[in-house]
Amino acid sequence: MHAPTSPAIALDVRTLGKRVTLPDGALTILEDVTFTVERGDAVAIVGASGSGKSTLLSLLAGLDTPTSGSVHLDGQSLSTLDEDGRARVRGEKVGFVFQSFQLLPTLTALENVMLPLELRGDADAQAPAKRILEKVGLGARLGHYPRQLSGGEQQRVALARAFVTDPALLFADEPTGNLDTHTGQAIIDLLFSLNADAGTTLVLVTHDEHLAARCRHQIRLDSGRRIA
Repeated sequence: MHAPTSPAIALDVRTLGKRVTLPDGALTILEDVTFTVERGDAVAIVGASGSGKSTLLSLLAGLDTPTSGSVHLDGQSLSTLDEDGRARVRGEKVGFVFQSFQLLPTLTALENVMLPLELRGDADAQAPAKRILEKVGLGARLGHYPRQLSGGEQQRVALARAFVTDPALLFADEPTGNLDTHTGQAIIDLLFSLNADAGTTLVLVTHDEHLAARCRHQIRLDSGRRIA
C-alpha cells in the first residue's frame, strides 16, 4: 500500500499491468506502467497501433480491471471497488469522447446531451444541455438526430455530452480518428477550449503527434511498456 495521493493528483498509476490468457499462452498487453497526472493537466498517451494505448485508457477509467498494480482516480482506489462502484465513480467524475461518437441514434442532439444528467438524477437537464450545445455552435441543431448531422457536428454533440456533467477528468480516445483534417482540427480547438474553461484534467489517446504536442505531457508506450 502506498500513501494516500495528494489532492493535487487526478490520476495516480502504480506498476500497472494487464495480461490476458489465449489458447496458446498468456499475452502481456501492459507491463509495469507508472505515472501521475496532476489536476487540470492535459496528457497524451501516444504509441504505435497495438502498443496498449486504449487498454491503458480503459484501466484508467475503470472500464477494465488490471492484472497487477493500481489506479487511484481523483483519490479513489479503483481496485477496491466492484463494477457498480467503478460505474458510480465514472458517473460522478468522468467524461468520455470516443472516435466513433457513440451517440444514441433515436435521441436528438439535445436528448443525447441531457442523458448523463438525467442518469445522474439532475432535476433540470435541459437548460445546461442547451447551454453547452450553444457553446459548441449547435444551438440551431438541438432537435436534429445524429443521422441528420455531419461527422464534425456529431463529435461536437459528443463533446457537449462529455463536458455537460462538469467531470473532474475527461478521457478521449482518438477523438478525431473519424474526421477529415480540417474538421478534426476544429474539434481539437474546441476540446482544448472547453477543457481550459472547465479546468478539467484531460487524458487523450492519439497517434497524431501534432495533437499530442498540444498536451502538456506525453506518456509514450511501446509494446505495453512506458518509454522515456
